[in-house]
Amino acid sequence: MRFLLLNGHGIDMHVDGAKLFIRDGRFTTKEEPKQYCFTPQRIDVSSIVIYGRSGNISIEAIRWLIKHGIQITIMNWDGKLLTTMLPPESVQVKTKFAQYRAFEDKKLRLQIARQFIDAKFERTHLVLDYLHQRYPDVETDFSSESAKLTKVTSIKELMGVEGVVAVHYWDQIQKVIPDRLEFTSRCVGRTNRPHGAADTVNCMLNYGYSLLEAECLRAINSVGLDAHVGYLHEMAIGKNSLAYDFQELFRFIVDLAVINLIETDQMDKKDFIRTDNYTLRLRSTGARKITDEINGWLNKSVVYQGKETSWDYVIFLKARELAHYLIGKQSTLDLGSPDYAINRQDADDIRKKILSIPYAEWKRRGFSKGTLYYMKKNAESDQPFTLNKHVLTRLDQWEQSVDNCGSTVDGMD
Repeated sequence: MRFLLLNGHGIDMHVDGAKLFIRDGRFTTKEEPKQYCFTPQRIDVSSIVIYGRSGNISIEAIRWLIKHGIQITIMNWDGKLLTTMLPPESVQVKTKFAQYRAFEDKKLRLQIARQFIDAKFERTHLVLDYLHQRYPDVETDFSSESAKLTKVTSIKELMGVEGVVAVHYWDQIQKVIPDRLEFTSRCVGRTNRPHGAADTVNCMLNYGYSLLEAECLRAINSVGLDAHVGYLHEMAIGKNSLAYDFQELFRFIVDLAVINLIETDQMDKKDFIRTDNYTLRLRSTGARKITDEINGWLNKSVVYQGKETSWDYVIFLKARELAHYLIGKQSTLDLGSPDYAINRQDADDIRKKILSIPYAEWKRRGFSKGTLYYMKKNAESDQPFTLNKHVLTRLDQWEQSVDNCGSTVDGMD
């Protein structure tokens, strides 16, 4: 999966000689916009995201994209999803009827809705644990609240439990956000829908969640489900309730992407602009940074059902599994799998290892003193860092050798 972001003025898409030609927009006359050329059946883009202000798309270009299964997503200035043109939906009338019957069955609806929240809580704990490895004051335990899920008897009660855990989650996220970003809460209503952001963090999250919503819509559409009939979120005019349900399973990807951008200090003030109503929107540079980062996280691989796949494909698989469950093609539903295993390379224990290893020992293992010098410098700082796999392996080997030596000495005593 790859989002292709188009922004600025003068965006152009047309077909010539069976090839699709795309020109990105620009904000100044000095810019030289990027241009793309895609030949039939050879396009590595699954969604074109238009965050631009003006331009032209020919009818033939729309036809070309739809025939190649490419989604066209149009964003509003505030990061809200305006509309999306999806590839032809799967014609599954039985699936839709089964979806509607399950919605009308209060017991079954609650059972499915609880699955969405169970899975969300698992990912919530994952994100908090990931942050706790570097920020020890981040509290990861919300078991007392999550335990209440087994006792809920209505969607309203279920959403009440989810709301309490969400407050805890964002309170912990706030601990890792620099004060200069002025992030205090994720206050945008019960559905987390963007209503204009007052700070840069919410601005980034709004945009990222809209990208995720478009991906969920794509998956739902492809398996023949109705995006307007959800189990956790209530139906409302103009709302993609089932897409909001599926977002709960994968919001953690957007959260991790945004946190990584903040930790690595990739976003600048010039990536945002304050509007006349005092809310923030992304400039083209900011939108591109977030789009690229989320692309990277969605493309991360995971082993699921014995095969290595990417997280963007997992979104489709979960939608298909729900459809199969509703029509009785599979007897159980597991929205929480696969597990997302993630460990920080800059966690406190790794920093301690780096600071403890002697230069002579590091050199004996085939590395230069200069490499260790910069590693120690990074470990002493408050900034995140990454390590190559072979470096992590050497660190673990050194720690193991120290432990073995300690055990031998203890045995001799």
